[in-house]
Amino acid sequence: MTSSKLRHSCSFPILLLSCLNFILFILSAASIAPIVFLKTPPTSLGWSFLIVSSISLLSCFIGFYSQLTHCCFITHLSILMASCIGQLLGILALFTKEKSSLLMLKSPRDPREAKVLVRLECGVLMCMFVMQIGVLVVTCAVQSCWVRDYQSVEAEREAWSRKRNQRIAKVQQECMENANKICEMKDKEFDDKIKNKYGQCLKNDFEG
Repeated sequence: MTSSKLRHSCSFPILLLSCLNFILFILSAASIAPIVFLKTPPTSLGWSFLIVSSISLLSCFIGFYSQLTHCCFITHLSILMASCIGQLLGILALFTKEKSSLLMLKSPRDPREAKVLVRLECGVLMCMFVMQIGVLVVTCAVQSCWVRDYQSVEAEREAWSRKRNQRIAKVQQECMENANKICEMKDKEFDDKIKNKYGQCLKNDFEG
């Protein structure tokens, strides 16, 4: 009940986060292709870009898992930050030092084709960076929504528990009062019987 209420109250941010995560997943998978096409096996720089893509893919999987379980927020946030930093460094390397990057990638392909692939990789990384920032912001918003709603649900639960305890205490008090009344009535009946019995005996003695 609590989980469904949390999902219902944060339904739009969760839906938006799912869409952003899915787009980021596609972009992360697509960013692997240009590096593989440039040179197989990749150079050290190529491996760096593949690691950035892998971290981004990992952040997507953890994001999907976090949405289902409402946990791993700190882990997801840390990987998102690491992925953003890696993507930013990759963009700076390919955008500001294109020639140096081409030399370090050591592609055996035609220079023009290699340049197109490098620019394609740079463009995909830019899109990934924008999506990653979006995922980061929406993830924080969703987490804040979950925490706020969870606190609200906990407050309602505590209020309900307090009312239940008050009802139980009231019922127990009424039971004790009823038990005391019954005991008083029985004591009174017993006293009346004793009085009647001894009164009758005394009367018989006087008559005798």
